[in-house]
Amino acid sequence: MSLRSNDRQWGSVAKFFHWTIALAILGNGIFGLLMDLAHSPMQKINWLALHKSIGLTVLALVLLRVLWRWGDGHPREEPAPRWQQLGARAVHGVMYVLIVALPLSGWWFNSVTGKPLQWFKLFNLPALVAKNDDMRGFSHAVHEYLFWLLILVLVAHVGAALKHHVFDNDNVLRRMLPFGRLRNGSTSTGDSP
Repeated sequence: MSLRSNDRQWGSVAKFFHWTIALAILGNGIFGLLMDLAHSPMQKINWLALHKSIGLTVLALVLLRVLWRWGDGHPREEPAPRWQQLGARAVHGVMYVLIVALPLSGWWFNSVTGKPLQWFKLFNLPALVAKNDDMRGFSHAVHEYLFWLLILVLVAHVGAALKHHVFDNDNVLRRMLPFGRLRNGSTSTGDSP
């Protein structure tokens, strides 16, 4: 498998970014929702620090992914109704915005609480804004609602991929699977990673 994407399928670098970011977002989201199950305040602090570090990693990975995407090729689009092509582009655009906005909103929330932000205890990152207790609840709500909105968009994304795989019998999903083999006689479609 090639590192770069071609007119038939996504390359291994695009697939790496796609699946690593997807798993990190889902895992970190579940982790964030379960943090209240910590057995002690110290355990919760450690879990929260890990949650923040994973979120910052997602932010870095998605920015690298966008840079890679600009210079990488992409599979050809398969003929489809215009509304489906526009819908796929819209979902991908919204998904990219949310994937960037979610960790940034967490960074903002952390900043308004006045707490230090470390990446895996290796270095500190600066606050995005000054401490502001009045914004604490609002910034947390924004972070949480962005997560749920991203989940809704991901459901649409996964649903569309499964629809292409099961009902359309094309290569949309297969071309992004890490070890997927393309079906013969079908061109790939143009959903971007």
